[in-house]
Amino acid sequence: MDLPRVFTVREGGHRIHNPLTSAKLATLGEALRLPPGTRVLDLASGSGEMLCTWARDHGITGTGVDISTVFTRRARARAAELGVAGRVRFVHGDASGHVADPPVDLAACVGATWIGGGVAGTAELLGRSLRPGGLMLIGEPYWRRTPPDEETARTCHATGIADFAELPDLIGRFQDLGYDVVEMVLADQDSWDRYAAAQWLSMRRWLDRNPDDELAPEVREELATEPARYARGTREYLGWGVFALMER
Repeated sequence: MDLPRVFTVREGGHRIHNPLTSAKLATLGEALRLPPGTRVLDLASGSGEMLCTWARDHGITGTGVDISTVFTRRARARAAELGVAGRVRFVHGDASGHVADPPVDLAACVGATWIGGGVAGTAELLGRSLRPGGLMLIGEPYWRRTPPDEETARTCHATGIADFAELPDLIGRFQDLGYDVVEMVLADQDSWDRYAAAQWLSMRRWLDRNPDDELAPEVREELATEPARYARGTREYLGWGVFALMER
């Protein structure tokens, strides 16, 4: 059970595996006004930057669960680097089946709602780990502006326009599920650039080190096509944000 290797090649230089910069991640932690001792569950926790920096900066405790062995190792190393290994732990496993016991104060899935089959399923999954009155965090794409056609939508790694809603409609979906939206931090084009463009450098450096690897043709093809695809599609049309929700 692991992520395909191409993911760890592509995001080998990332601490945050979504289009939030370190500054925006810090802004989110501050905006949530987390008291020391807040218990957090982070599903699809990646390299653990959210839990580790919030443990350092806000005194939270927590558990991260991720399917990637590489990212889980990096998360544990980051916790040790920041001196918070006694406050946070990282589990290699399938986040789609993980439920906290006892329930936590904050349950998060920041950018991986496929673990629940979409927003509704992920909210239901997170809700199973959340104490009454707790906070839920969901990271999700939305259309900054709706693409003019299905082909343009596919340049944004969508299967079609219907995959995502515009921001007001996404907020409406959360409300229809019975949640109040109580905070949000949104990516901008610069933070998208930092997320996407850093992948290209990671891929090129990996190719230089591993020219004969069986994965090299796939990585080479992606590096040859992704910058222009990103500039045509994702950068112009796709937004992304983290939304804090509380059940009504």
